[in-house]
Amino acid sequence: MARPIASAPAMSVAQTSVSPTAVRGPGWDGRFTVLILFLPPALLLFTLFVVVPIGEAAWYSAFNWNGFGRPTNWIGFDNYRFVLETRAFWLALRNNGLIIAVSLLIQLPLALTLALMLAERFRGAVALRMLFFMPYILAEIATGLIFSFVYDGDYGLVASIWRTFGAEPPHLLASTDTAMLAVLIVIVWKYFGFHMMLFIAALQGLDKSLVEAATIDGATRSQTLRHVVIPLLYPTIRLSVFFAIIGSLQLFDLVMPLTRGGPADSSNTMVSFLYNNGISRMRVGYGSAIGVILFVICVTFAFTYKRWFMRDE
Repeated sequence: MARPIASAPAMSVAQTSVSPTAVRGPGWDGRFTVLILFLPPALLLFTLFVVVPIGEAAWYSAFNWNGFGRPTNWIGFDNYRFVLETRAFWLALRNNGLIIAVSLLIQLPLALTLALMLAERFRGAVALRMLFFMPYILAEIATGLIFSFVYDGDYGLVASIWRTFGAEPPHLLASTDTAMLAVLIVIVWKYFGFHMMLFIAALQGLDKSLVEAATIDGATRSQTLRHVVIPLLYPTIRLSVFFAIIGSLQLFDLVMPLTRGGPADSSNTMVSFLYNNGISRMRVGYGSAIGVILFVICVTFAFTYKRWFMRDE
């Protein structure tokens, strides 16, 4: 007669429950310690140097205040109305739009083209990369001062070239028709090397087997670039576009040594317009309203772009 199989004793609730440490994993304690040590100082610095200044700017924008003493002349949202009714503000906003358009349509394609040419290893490739990257290393103020001499209508390089062909040299920075064009040329020259190096780094990190497979399957070089290389570069392209637009909205250092926003506000950007009206003229409340508007534009763009184009990155 077969012996009956003894039933296994039921496990207690305490034995079947999983400890919080097991759920969190063995590295949780270490990460929690790092958070406790480093997060509060970072939050404190962020609060002191970002959150508090933003709150103060929003508060000052409700006053007609010149920066001296305590703000007492409360005017509510009138500063925002004054800003939106100013023609120079819309010129500055248009100029920021032009900078964004030139950055996306000229600067980034130029950077990507040069990156595709210089990503391969050949003699002189490193020297050419450094040559194109050097303008980005140069300080913005120094770049502006250099090009202010280059554009000088009496003694600059442009004037010399014009005289070589027997033409009257133009004063590019002194004309409302050409001042912004001159600034745009400097912007492209200054920043395309940064995006080029981003693309080169991305190209060197690509899986070469995919390119080789496309070549074996009979794809031409242009087809490989279009259907294999460029799609693999989409994360870097999206990041580069983000940097280009945010940088265009915040552009200031190049404009001041070149034109200071002139002539007749024709080359102002949002930040130079803020400086010329809020700081130089001591209209702190008015300038704070401009700063709040610029902050709202940047934050709205950043969150929208992150939500729609970089959600998985």
